[in-house]
Amino acid sequence: MKKLLFAFGLAGVQVFAQSSSSTPAAPNPNPLSAATKYMYGMSKGDVLKSAEEMPEENYSFKPVSTVRSFGQLVGHVADAQYEFCSAVVGDGKQPPGIEKSKTSKADLIQGLKDAFAYCDQAYSSMTDAQAPVVVKFFNHDAPKLSILNFNVVHNMEHYGNMVTYLRIKGLVPPSSQQQSMQ
Repeated sequence: MKKLLFAFGLAGVQVFAQSSSSTPAAPNPNPLSAATKYMYGMSKGDVLKSAEEMPEENYSFKPVSTVRSFGQLVGHVADAQYEFCSAVVGDGKQPPGIEKSKTSKADLIQGLKDAFAYCDQAYSSMTDAQAPVVVKFFNHDAPKLSILNFNVVHNMEHYGNMVTYLRIKGLVPPSSQQQSMQ
């Protein structure tokens, strides 16, 4: 939540700085999609750094038997990138089943990197003009930008799970590492 508030606060500072400088910068023609891309970058970085930080021997760790292991969380987030972004890209690409088929840290991280690379195309090509275009998503109509925002929320939901797992194992999550460096 602190990161989200910081990001929106930073955006406000940037707008203020632009409006108060003697030579105003050209306004961003895509402020909505730019904000979504920024938040996606944050979520992507936090999830990937968490996956890299957790030692291999803890990828099978579950705080209780009724939840996913850390490795399954990584695989789930990877698979979800295809579910969300294929609706926006429009290519019908299906999740490759990383959560169910990969168990090693190296394979899961590679799957996550590949999934983010796939999703990057949806975010990098998004403009505010394309944002309200309605497509099918889980048998419902949804604007493309809403789907990408939902993906960010989903990433951060599971990053929150990863934070708990990391803390239980005595590790400092990436977002807290960044704060302690500032």
